[in-house]
Amino acid sequence: MPSDRIQKLISTGESHTIEFKTARKALNRDLYESICAFLNRDGGDILLGVRDDGTVQGVDPEHVGRMKRDFANAVHNPQKLNPPCYLSMEEVDRDGRILLHITVPQSSQVHRCNNRIYDRLEDGDYDITDNQTQVTQLYVRKQTTFSENTVYPYAELADLRPDLMERARKLAGVWQAGHPWLRMSDDELLDSAQLRQHDFQRGVRGLTLAAILLFGKDSTLLSVLPYYRIDAILRRDNVDRYDDRDDIRTNLLDSYDRLLAFGEKHLKDPFYLEGTQRVSLRSRIMREIFGNLLIHREYSNPFPSKLVIERDRMFTENGNRPHGHGRIDPRNFTPYPKNPVIARVFKELGFADELGSGVRKLFKYGKAYCGHDPELVEGDVFRCTLFFASDPDKKLRGTVHEKTSAFGNHIEKTSGKCPRTVGEKPSNRREKSAKNVGKTNLKTSGKILQAILEDPTITIPGLAERLHVTERSIERNIQKLRTEGRLQRIGPARGGYWEVLDV
Repeated sequence: MPSDRIQKLISTGESHTIEFKTARKALNRDLYESICAFLNRDGGDILLGVRDDGTVQGVDPEHVGRMKRDFANAVHNPQKLNPPCYLSMEEVDRDGRILLHITVPQSSQVHRCNNRIYDRLEDGDYDITDNQTQVTQLYVRKQTTFSENTVYPYAELADLRPDLMERARKLAGVWQAGHPWLRMSDDELLDSAQLRQHDFQRGVRGLTLAAILLFGKDSTLLSVLPYYRIDAILRRDNVDRYDDRDDIRTNLLDSYDRLLAFGEKHLKDPFYLEGTQRVSLRSRIMREIFGNLLIHREYSNPFPSKLVIERDRMFTENGNRPHGHGRIDPRNFTPYPKNPVIARVFKELGFADELGSGVRKLFKYGKAYCGHDPELVEGDVFRCTLFFASDPDKKLRGTVHEKTSAFGNHIEKTSGKCPRTVGEKPSNRREKSAKNVGKTNLKTSGKILQAILEDPTITIPGLAERLHVTERSIERNIQKLRTEGRLQRIGPARGGYWEVLDV
């Protein structure tokens, strides 16, 4: 958080979007009431370590760690804040004193704190639980704020795909052992994820647009949004038309998979070290770009989403409800939710992280991948662009380049092969021509390592399906890799992940 913005918040003083808390050694008891009120109104900023009159006193450094842990546990606890909200607390140095800053977005849902509903008025938080008129107005306001909450009262469970909801349970269980969705029926999952809501203005209850987008049958989705389409295009040689194309008109989960498959098919994945661990730059970048393309699209806008890969760039476009215009700078970027319900489901599935982290990660890995910062432009159409070198195939194969990884590891300048870290013994394999790059017939163990590098949470059945071999073969190769010290398991069988020690 830039110091000038903190100064501006303090100078402005408390208002309906700014709140100060003393919080010298512990979090104020009414902190979560303020968060609830901000979520229910217009969002805002909360500064801990500042008195009501704007005097900066700071937070005791010895208690910062505990306060941050307590905060993380509370905002993720449905008994404290329901539905939970994924917020972060940022440390800020102000003239030698530590302040804690919380950015609270406007939510598309009605939140409760300790089973009470709070709203924000001027610089105060007010309990409106027993005021039926104000509660109804709050629900009406939420319904009209985000198009994903549009209620379709005649849509039924039969219009959704149960296999997609079962897939969502399994994915959520992989990322969090004992995830609540694992024990829920389809109806309970929809209610828990806020995918079935009341429309107080029309007096109806039903599935929302978000539910249909995430789990709907194709016929249901296209009946609700006949213009819905995601166009994935490769245009390198045939620039007048295209070299390859995927016209995607299906639910968001399958759309995400098809976008990943299209990117893996047409984008190179250069060698890259993060510390001592090899990571897939391509996977990191695609996760952020494609997740953003699906999560933050304004679905009431008929503008089709696009993924276009050209010789010198890759860009995406999607219809948008802008909160500001122009290029996004990660140094002073304030995240704003576009479809919070869809975003929350994607986060539960491991497809996305907390609000705002995607921009930072995209700038980090995008520059390592292309040598340039990505360009993000906010407007009625949101556009994300990665600029490649003049010869993108040459650049991404690491034919002639020198770089340093994000963690300071020097990468040696190479020619005709993937770059290697200084001091690493060169391979004895015959150097392959550029024509054959990416067509190497690796052994099963090598393919397993590559798949795990791209997805550390992949399961043995998932590996077997991806590599077209038996699960027994996967288990045998994994045991060999673990014996050789090249692979280890972190955490339990369910909810853990693999770590590659040596490729």
